[in-house]
Amino acid sequence: MELYKVILKYDGTAFYGMQRQSNVRTVQGEVEDGLRKIGWAGQSITAAGRTDTGVHASGQVIGFEFDWGHSPEDLQNALNATLPQDVAVRKVFITRDDFHPRYDAEARTYQYKIFCQNARDPLRERFAWRVWPALDLEKLKACAQKLVGEHDFAAFGTPPSEGGTTVRKIFAASWQGESDDFIFEVSANAFLYHMVRRMVNIQVEVGKGILEPDRISEYLSKKLDGMIQGLAPPYGLCLTEVRYPNDVIER
Repeated sequence: MELYKVILKYDGTAFYGMQRQSNVRTVQGEVEDGLRKIGWAGQSITAAGRTDTGVHASGQVIGFEFDWGHSPEDLQNALNATLPQDVAVRKVFITRDDFHPRYDAEARTYQYKIFCQNARDPLRERFAWRVWPALDLEKLKACAQKLVGEHDFAAFGTPPSEGGTTVRKIFAASWQGESDDFIFEVSANAFLYHMVRRMVNIQVEVGKGILEPDRISEYLSKKLDGMIQGLAPPYGLCLTEVRYPNDVIER
């Protein structure tokens, strides 16, 4: 019996999130069904993050025990042959016996994609938020820098468990823009529920000139109370990477 670390990629459009739920389609449910088709007898996989309904991933990490008996490459091929078209295995590793995708993670990175266009574009809007009027990239960059560091992000989201801390450490946050495309990338030790989508929404309001960049600092310093109103849509968000310490051995 080996413990496997697997990197997943999925289009979240038709999923009700990562975590298994009754009577709805989830990524976890599809992966577990696929594993059972190739002889897996386990009860549940573990995951690095619980992406919301409609949120995508190119770097989700899961873990499970399996008495496979073949190479990791064979397991990748076998799983991909059983999984639906909107989820795929990128890579399979054998890892240490006590590895946990969530609790061992040092950092998680998300990207949020936006394009600025007046008319709707069905081919782009599956994976990006269409925003109009156009955004001021320099204002967005100024906003992102205010998020970096360790802060109480209570105004940006709720903890995964009742009574949990709302303090998180942002390692890096940045905006890139080219033509009408904008990408926000943020890395942290962990995120609160809906935290990234609130970050994006308030920055978009600053980028449109509706709010001043200092509004973010006022929420972080508790000069403004309560939860930030407004969420960026889920379909622009993608979990791109989960980083682990060097002692998480892969082979």
